[in-house]
Amino acid sequence: MTDTREAGAAHLSPPARGGRRRRARGALRDPERLENPPHPFPLPASGERGSAEDTFAANRAVGRIALTVEVSAGATRRARVREQGSLRVRCPGPPSAELEAVIVNTAGGLAGGDRCRLDVKVAPGASLVVTTAAAEKVYRTLGPPTTVDVKLQVGAGGALAWLPQETILFDRARLERRIEIDLAADARLIMAEALVFGRSGMGEAVDDGRLHDRWRLRRNGALIHAEALRLDGAVAAKLKESAVANGGIAVAAVLVVPGDEAIAAGLRARGQEFRGEVGVSAWNGLAVARLCAADGAALRRDLVTLLAALRGAALPRLWLD
Repeated sequence: MTDTREAGAAHLSPPARGGRRRRARGALRDPERLENPPHPFPLPASGERGSAEDTFAANRAVGRIALTVEVSAGATRRARVREQGSLRVRCPGPPSAELEAVIVNTAGGLAGGDRCRLDVKVAPGASLVVTTAAAEKVYRTLGPPTTVDVKLQVGAGGALAWLPQETILFDRARLERRIEIDLAADARLIMAEALVFGRSGMGEAVDDGRLHDRWRLRRNGALIHAEALRLDGAVAAKLKESAVANGGIAVAAVLVVPGDEAIAAGLRARGQEFRGEVGVSAWNGLAVARLCAADGAALRRDLVTLLAALRGAALPRLWLD
């Protein structure tokens, strides 16, 4: 774990002239240590053999982010940031009424057995928009699935726009994701999640794979929305079915709280601007938009149009580059 408020170089020796760090004197006096330096990754003792499972587990990425934002001096600021493993979070802009946070996966993608956990808390009255540095890629696996756990909390009068870029699944990828959202009675939420099954521009398709996506949304402690998506086996064949995606390979869902029929009608009125299919419904104090497109580029264009209309403000710059 690393707390960014405490990160620093207090324990590093000052660099020597020319930019090189001085060697420890003890090392110079120990020729055996110089000839046989300790291995950075200890190997099994003679006669021992590590199991394939142990080797596999040791090479899996485990990342976690815990971010809390609060209002201070009229602006939303970071109150607590903790990072672990391959995940990082950066806030590129100056303090403002709405703080922007960017999640970075330094591993360059997710593979089987990788585990990610994201915990985001928006304190009362604060406003936060979260995006990702790039589309997340989930690669093929012959073993355990990739697991992603997301927990979002928004306090009284707070606002969260959860706008990660799309998740791209490769052939034989296995992804299990859980998203838990807890809102105060008067909190506001815009949440968008997009899935692309293969890169059509590269001639790729997800002929086989597994996806289990589970969402739970609570408001003032009461469950107001629950959904689950499960695709297993011949994914490409199932996406061709008219009741699933009618041949599309890119889908997305957008939740809006509070949401009503006026919001839904406003989005439906923009129907001529969408390249793919977009359906919007409102009930129980929330609005839900579902999108389906022939490819990731068309889906992204439709999402930009829809989210810009919902927010009434510019999207994070990374969405537009």
